[in-house]
Amino acid sequence: MLSAHSKAHVDCVSRVLKNAGHLPQLPVSDLILDSWRRSMEQHHLDPGSLQGPRILSQNVLQECRERSELFLRIASEEVARLHGRVRDADYCVLLTDAQGQTIDYRVESSIRNDCRKAGLYLGTCWSEGEEGTCGVAAVLTARTPVTVHKRDHFRAAFIGLTCSAAPVFDPKGELLGVLDVSAVRSPDDRRSQHLIRQMVVQSAREIEQAFFMSSAQGYWVLRAHSSPGYVDSQPDYLLAWDDDGCLQALNPAARQWLLHSFGQLPEHIGQVFDQQLLHRIRDESLCLLHSQDGHTQVHGRLNVPRRVKRNASRLALTPAELDPRLEESLRLAVRVKDRNLPVLIQGETGSGKEVFARQLHQASQRRERPFVAVNCAAIPENLIESELFGYVAGAFTGASSKGMQGLLEQADGGTLFLDEIGDMPLPLQTRLLRVLAEGEVAPLGASRSRAIDLQVVCASHRDLEGLVASGEFREDLYFRLNGARFQLPPLRERSDRLALINRILDEESTLCAEPMQLGGAALECLLGYRWPGNVRQLRHVLRYACAVCDSNLIQVSHLPEQLQDHRLDGPTIDGCASPERQALLDALVRHRWKPTAAAKALGISRATLYRRVHQHGIDMPGRSQV
Repeated sequence: MLSAHSKAHVDCVSRVLKNAGHLPQLPVSDLILDSWRRSMEQHHLDPGSLQGPRILSQNVLQECRERSELFLRIASEEVARLHGRVRDADYCVLLTDAQGQTIDYRVESSIRNDCRKAGLYLGTCWSEGEEGTCGVAAVLTARTPVTVHKRDHFRAAFIGLTCSAAPVFDPKGELLGVLDVSAVRSPDDRRSQHLIRQMVVQSAREIEQAFFMSSAQGYWVLRAHSSPGYVDSQPDYLLAWDDDGCLQALNPAARQWLLHSFGQLPEHIGQVFDQQLLHRIRDESLCLLHSQDGHTQVHGRLNVPRRVKRNASRLALTPAELDPRLEESLRLAVRVKDRNLPVLIQGETGSGKEVFARQLHQASQRRERPFVAVNCAAIPENLIESELFGYVAGAFTGASSKGMQGLLEQADGGTLFLDEIGDMPLPLQTRLLRVLAEGEVAPLGASRSRAIDLQVVCASHRDLEGLVASGEFREDLYFRLNGARFQLPPLRERSDRLALINRILDEESTLCAEPMQLGGAALECLLGYRWPGNVRQLRHVLRYACAVCDSNLIQVSHLPEQLQDHRLDGPTIDGCASPERQALLDALVRHRWKPTAAAKALGISRATLYRRVHQHGIDMPGRSQV
């Protein structure tokens, strides 16, 4: 039975939707009314429902956060700053991705439990289709700042909340996510939220600006404002273009201004301002600029490109850079996968099995379909079955009233990547075997199965044959998954370590003021380390080095202590090496560790180069260590 408050809310929603055209004054805005109507008629939600929002599993949440890693890193400081401004008034701060899934969350410990009971915490999902009218959903739909105050919410579960939210866009105008400030208790007068909403909008713009400047470091960037005092701190307009003058990025205000002034987005900066004048004022004092249409006057400052545009491709090295063994494995794996054979990837922890699987998917005929990754070791055993197979409404106690689509169905038509398959419980192995054999999946509690089409790629660092022998892994499932097996070499044995180090350093220095570089001794230290944690450990080490380095040159002292403690024997400290050894290192680094080119630059034969490299204890990428 509904409480009096819930019943009154249901009656209000029903009355407003039924008589909206006849009421002299509506209790909600047109934006809220339209959302109520969609919630009722399109999404078939119950306004009297007291159920909280859907919560992502830890595994799925981690994947969402990884997909939004750069956004999270850039937004984190501003999210914390905003929370510092509102926490004394008992507000919490949420950051969601473009699907309305909460990927960052700040709350004081004193109100954490109250917020959690109200559905305000990490991993909650706030799309309109699932939760009806709420702050995040309204922004996802309207793409504009919104306050959804108390009874503006569609579902009775949320009518005590007040939520002010604003969108965050990337330089291409695509939605990155939503910044939201919410409180469990607040005054009934919605005007009390006016200041909070202003704070949210301001913080969202700060995140947008930081993301823009990070993404546009390889371009010419103009910051502009109608008032000279705000050009550097709070520019209205941000425009970025390449060396050819082609516009590559705009912030939302610049996008709106150009559309209004020109009727469409210009393709070239010369259509907006005098390009020659712009380039004459680069990195100098502020300049008064007049738009080419003669209608706009702004003060601006131009920043020159600080670096070449980089391709953050999740370590997808080019064929020329890739270790030949990995290149050949990937080529064969694509041919095998496109013949509808399952692929099994084995390798040490952190050796890049998921990266290999993603590259395999992108190179296969299924590249336009979903790639769904599942870490079988990360999902609790009592949840993995519902995560994989999904469930229908009411399948078990605590199940969502809407049911949930399983990851197997989400991968329909695409690739299902099962990481650490050796950790899958035996009962679940039986169900998975049946799905693979019959090509059908039945959610928990469902009376019927449905056909699915998926390719399976599995990975494990464990000895699956040994697990089969000990009875911990089904033999029939092993042979069904092992259509073709590929062993990934550990990082210490890969010949592309240098290219990998450069690519990861390239990505990790994205937020730095200028490109980060490695000193010769630091690079040698990285190349000579054994890397028990493989590529994952390498990324963490370079991220740490970028964080602690106070210039753009990383030295040995900027590396974690465990690397400094395991350096190769010999005088490898900066400035302490012999002249011959330093000359060898300089030539090898300059020629990207290509021995023929380095030997030619030094005026010696390749054989002599290798002999001297051995004498000085220099570890060459791709050559086995003693």
